[in-house]
Amino acid sequence: AALLIPPPRKLRSMGGGNDGHHDEARPKQASQAAMYDAKLDVAYRDQCAALLIPLNKCRYETMYAPWECGHERHTYEKCQYIEFQKRVAALNQSK
Repeated sequence: AALLIPPPRKLRSMGGGNDGHHDEARPKQASQAAMYDAKLDVAYRDQCAALLIPLNKCRYETMYAPWECGHERHTYEKCQYIEFQKRVAALNQSK
């Protein structure tokens, strides 16, 4: 009997370099109507809300499986981190 060995999986890039998936440009601002329709809490209606809407949709569709929606979560968290860095820079300039 021959052993059946599955073909190797195609691995996705872990994003160590600039592979074109992570754009440094600011995401499009979500409209008030889109945020209302997505039932976003007021606390989350910031510059990154346009990325949170598809993330929450993905989470809902996959029943919040932790191994799903990785790309959406990464882009949202990166946006949050960039906004944090901007606030820190503005605070440091005001001192």
